[in-house]
Amino acid sequence: MSTIVVFGGTGYAGSAITHEALSRGHQVVAVARDTSKLDPADGLTLAQGDAFDPDFVAEVTKGADVVVVALHAVQSDGSELKDRFQHFVDAASAAGARLGIVGGAGSLLVADGGPALYDTPEFPDAFKGEAKSHGQVLDALRASDTDVDWFYVSPAAAFGSFNPGERLGTYRTSDDLLLTDAEGNSEVSGADFAIAFVDEIETPAHHQARFAVAY
Repeated sequence: MSTIVVFGGTGYAGSAITHEALSRGHQVVAVARDTSKLDPADGLTLAQGDAFDPDFVAEVTKGADVVVVALHAVQSDGSELKDRFQHFVDAASAAGARLGIVGGAGSLLVADGGPALYDTPEFPDAFKGEAKSHGQVLDALRASDTDVDWFYVSPAAAFGSFNPGERLGTYRTSDDLLLTDAEGNSEVSGADFAIAFVDEIETPAHHQARFAVAY
């Protein structure tokens, strides 16, 4: 079993990944500014602190097998993950851990050759900043020469607490292409996204690469 450190452990995706990993017997360190939202559980350690503090991140990831970053790309204070991401890479490297990133759907391509979802007329302006910032995290990882074995997971377009869905135990994956069903919907529940994420932890199939998850 692995020791998994989840930054954003109280968030929608982070908490789902935490619960799925615990259910499979992994040891999980859930990191958040306020960990009181998480209930105690066997195998769960709570770590309260600032994910943008490099010293804190270095300390809390010691001994980790996998470091998971499930944070908003744009923080409430306006700071952006893309500008403060390197210390997660450094911490994973120091620990000899894999680095898993919960990404966004906006940078996925709606067809082979593009455009990206966030460049389509239907994409809401209110979410473009977050989507493009998250895409820049992926761009930076792809351009880096790090030896860290990272993977970046983009969910379906309609993924989030506003559309929690149900645990079906099924999912499909693609590389950079947005997945839709027969009706053109792009959805996945939080629970099934977490299944896909923890499956990747247990059986690595994507190395320094992005993959998408949807029904």
